[in-house]
Amino acid sequence: MARITQDSLDRVRAAASIVDVVSAHTDLRKQGARYTGLCPFHDERTPSFSVNPSENLYYCFGCQAGGDVFTFLQEKEGLDWRDAVEQLADRYGIELTMEAEDSQEEARRRGRDRLYEVLQKTAVFYERYLWESGEAEKARDYLAGRGLGREVLEQFGVGFAPSAWDRVLTRALSAGFTERELHDAGLIQKSRRGGFYDRFRERIMFPLRDARGRVLGFGARAMRDNQPPKYVNSPEGYVYRKGRSLFGIDIARAHATRAGQVIVVEGYTDVLALHQGGIQNAVASMGTALTDEQIGELARLGREVILAFDADSSGQEAMLRVQEAAGRRRLILKVVRLPDDKDPNDLLLEGGSEAFLERLKEATSFLEFQVQTVIDRADLSSPAGKDAALAELGPVFAATDPSIERDELMRLVADRLDLSEHLLAPLMSRPSPRFPRAEEKSRTDGQSRAGGAATRGERWERIFLAMCVSSGDRGREYLEQLTDEHLSSDVLRRARAWIAEHFDSPTRGLPLDDEQLAHAVSEIVVRSSGQPAGERALEVGFLGLERTRLEGAIKQAGEAEDFDLQRELSSRRTEITERIVRLMSEEDDFSAEQQVSSSQDTRDSAADDQ
Repeated sequence: MARITQDSLDRVRAAASIVDVVSAHTDLRKQGARYTGLCPFHDERTPSFSVNPSENLYYCFGCQAGGDVFTFLQEKEGLDWRDAVEQLADRYGIELTMEAEDSQEEARRRGRDRLYEVLQKTAVFYERYLWESGEAEKARDYLAGRGLGREVLEQFGVGFAPSAWDRVLTRALSAGFTERELHDAGLIQKSRRGGFYDRFRERIMFPLRDARGRVLGFGARAMRDNQPPKYVNSPEGYVYRKGRSLFGIDIARAHATRAGQVIVVEGYTDVLALHQGGIQNAVASMGTALTDEQIGELARLGREVILAFDADSSGQEAMLRVQEAAGRRRLILKVVRLPDDKDPNDLLLEGGSEAFLERLKEATSFLEFQVQTVIDRADLSSPAGKDAALAELGPVFAATDPSIERDELMRLVADRLDLSEHLLAPLMSRPSPRFPRAEEKSRTDGQSRAGGAATRGERWERIFLAMCVSSGDRGREYLEQLTDEHLSSDVLRRARAWIAEHFDSPTRGLPLDDEQLAHAVSEIVVRSSGQPAGERALEVGFLGLERTRLEGAIKQAGEAEDFDLQRELSSRRTEITERIVRLMSEEDDFSAEQQVSSSQDTRDSAADDQ
């Protein structure tokens, strides 16, 4: 993929307002030259989050999250670096230019752009046809009967495909698109006679968009009883992958990340009904089988995922299948129990959003749901039935960390199966054969992953190393100031040492027998092209890592009862905190009086730390 030119990056960075971007996730209040507010990355009651608009930097004195406007979107909205840049470029009207790319890559990129274009134009056509065509009256009546108003339908771009066999085909060809492009976009298909015709006809059309709002394909609902299947999606292709898609993610993302919680339902109309009722952190899985990639997307939206699938057997089976993927990402997984034969749309039709919110308050933990589901459907009247229940519950308990809830549910199982807890405990403690525990996986793969085992601290460490790589001699100086105590994983310590020793060409000569090191160094170098940093950003980054190092040392001194050292280290931590605040607040016209005021604010918060 072609790299974005440095000039384009500079123009996006200059145009983007970090205050506007951050304000979508937390309320900010102006304080001198900076803005403060509650941190959007962790729960807190006293504001410790600071934004410097002149440098487009943010920093939290509570959890040490920090970076620039690109980093904020990466961390808060689950975007990769390139998507963050492109989203801001779109938002502020900056045209990105690319460095020279080989002809094949350029052709592939242009081809994908053409598919995005024809899909977007087709979505607009379907939407217009829904509201303007007499043929679509039945579809409008159906949607109204589901309680869906025009405002929410237009918000999600819902449309209608004409019954004519070639309406999209002929319009797209006249607009300059080719049959090959239409076929690759999943809009037409080949007939037995060799010609082409529209794939979607006489169906309600739901555009399937990615997190950036690009149309990737469509979900289509039949309007006639003799029109199987009831629902059909675009075929897998160059831009659409069903296993990656979540309906409504482009609209729900900001609401979910701000709430730290995302609701997952099965159907398109369920999402529309919830958003219409003011519950805007909802997406749909478009089927019962959540994939690992979809769970990964959900993990980017919030730490808590609430499943609200239909209360039939297939819906319950779907919930059981997500445990492995959610466990690896340490998601808090809950389940909304819906009434029999009712989906969320039905619930809202009958009782309004209040009916769903009441169910939401009663959401149970995923562990409790699994246990109750297995017990409710088990034949507990026979030894064979009890054995079958134990076989299902063994991996469930084995994959769950010790807790009071786990113990209580173990007692429940023992009571229902008429077994002694003493006999049951060993059976429930066997390692699950299905997947490694999240912490075991992180130890065995030895790598930090943004959507997986990596902590925010580890991701910030990688970002800071990339800033050093991109900042020439000044970056090299900061790199050499880092010690092993500043870094939280062995692979990053080795990466820092390698980059410091091979600063002018870090990727040259990487050892072939150390895959972890090669991966880490390569990632840092690639990231460095998008992490150019000024002197102030470098110093803030280094001081943040130093503050974290001191906190560890303070804890160790306390455990060793070396209180003189603890006080000395605490004093140093306070000095660093004040220095970070001054750096975040500095502007050429920022008066000494304002600087003293800001420092005093930090002294007060530092005193709270101690």
